Amino acid sequence: MRFATTFLSLALVVNGAVASSWFSNAAYNKWHETELERWLSDNNVPYPTPADRKELEKLVQKNWDSNVVEPYRTWDKEKLTSYLKQKGVESKESADDTRESLLARVKSSWYETEDTAQNAWLNTKDWILDTWTDSQLKAFSDRHGIPVPQPRTRDTLLQKVRENYETVAQKAGGAAAYPGNWLYETWSESDLKEWLDSHGFPAPQPTTRDKLIASVRRNSRLAYLRMQEQSESSQKSAQQAYAALTDKLIDSWSESQLKDFCDKNGIPVPQGTKLNHLRSLVRKHRADILGDTVSGTAASAFGAATSNVGSAATKATDSVSQAARDAFDQTINTWSDSRLKAFLDARGVPVPQGTKTNELRALVRKHSHMAASSWTAWTWEDMSVENLRSYLANSGNAAAKKVSDKSGATRDELVAAAQSAYSSASSAGGGSWASATSYLAAATGSAKANVFETWSESELKAYLDGYGVPVPQGSTLNELRAMARRQQTYFRYGTTSPSETLYAKVREGVLGGWEWVASQLRIGADAAKKKSEEAGDVAGENIKGAGEKVKGAGDKVKHTEL
Repeated sequence: MRFATTFLSLALVVNGAVASSWFSNAAYNKWHETELERWLSDNNVPYPTPADRKELEKLVQKNWDSNVVEPYRTWDKEKLTSYLKQKGVESKESADDTRESLLARVKSSWYETEDTAQNAWLNTKDWILDTWTDSQLKAFSDRHGIPVPQPRTRDTLLQKVRENYETVAQKAGGAAAYPGNWLYETWSESDLKEWLDSHGFPAPQPTTRDKLIASVRRNSRLAYLRMQEQSESSQKSAQQAYAALTDKLIDSWSESQLKDFCDKNGIPVPQGTKLNHLRSLVRKHRADILGDTVSGTAASAFGAATSNVGSAATKATDSVSQAARDAFDQTINTWSDSRLKAFLDARGVPVPQGTKTNELRALVRKHSHMAASSWTAWTWEDMSVENLRSYLANSGNAAAKKVSDKSGATRDELVAAAQSAYSSASSAGGGSWASATSYLAAATGSAKANVFETWSESELKAYLDGYGVPVPQGSTLNELRAMARRQQTYFRYGTTSPSETLYAKVREGVLGGWEWVASQLRIGADAAKKKSEEAGDVAGENIKGAGEKVKGAGDKVKHTEL
């Protein structure tokens, strides 16, 4: 009996030691109280004030896994399925495909392990800057007097900013592990909103500068992991193309083709370079790409790993932003003057009296990356009938309550009454105004993607008509809902970009044109084949086979799904 008691005591001591060791190694274990509070606030975890460090740390520990290690735990089925498609994991997409089964598959294919996630927040400066653009890194360096040698390459910028990261944090009186707003001091609100748009994260609505920073900071790790994965995927695809770049193919290229290749792939060519030297440069570039040299394993033609991700982000952001702007421009061309004005009003943009439609559209385009800073009367348009009746009944407005009590009231009548009551509350201020904005925050927060699920076909068509969107004959209910969500998203968030689009652009831009490389290789193969046939070279058949291999590799690269 004594032996069993002793054994149990030892087991408890061991288990306690393991738990204590894990807890003491947690990234947040060494955080300052302000960092703990900042993390809780960023992740919308309420905490008591005042609270001692022990209480704060326990709250962080309780919510750490669901926000850092397994953030997908809060995702709905649609988002889980979308992630699995992006990762190339098969999904049944049926009623039998439960949320739990989706969660299990997402967990098995997640970007990083628990240990990696933990270690990441021990070394924040090693990755948090990687999704920044070159101009943002330059602005940070200039603002804090960080000397960066010319030319200012991305690698050099990242290195110098990282070297001075903790010094800047200390001067700002802030913490470096879970950084404060000092890190984004050089970013405008439009910069913050554009980062969220480009990486597929919706900006908080309505918002403030602090809320935008919190959203960027909270999502930076996930954005980095996504970019890193797509960068690596693109690298592998490019290696497939370069692997078929044989010596015979390089020898078959003319001087102009070789120079074109070097120019497209960022290979510096000194003035007066001879033909043989050009071929040597291309061969060296190929070796670096394939990792056949010492430099290929450390700092190859792709650049340092972190720089590669950042460069991909910059190139992809540019491409995606332009595509998103084009789509947004087409959308607002259907909007009425009142809706255009409402978009600007929600963002605090003054509209001069007598502004024409084209001028309104120009203002909306100019401020497409500005986040909404207030609610507007238009917000009630997105509410369900139940939410509208609930607000009208509890608004304290007699006329509004009368409409809510009317059994046969149409949705349009409820919306008009809510807008009127809201405008009255806005003018009156005080408790009625606070009550209205509080109700809006709660209602829009709970609705999310299900906002149009309970709407009838006629209500959806009327909603789209308010945006000036023609409804194609024979549109299904689901198609109408999708169209309504699209308009709502543009109106609430402005220019926005689905994250999947960004990832696709990474593949296209990360290597500065690997798709072009594949097509050039096919041209080279044809030229080599022709040359060998003219010379009667027996090796012609070998080159022909190489050309087909190249074509297959190029096509494979081109059609690779993310």
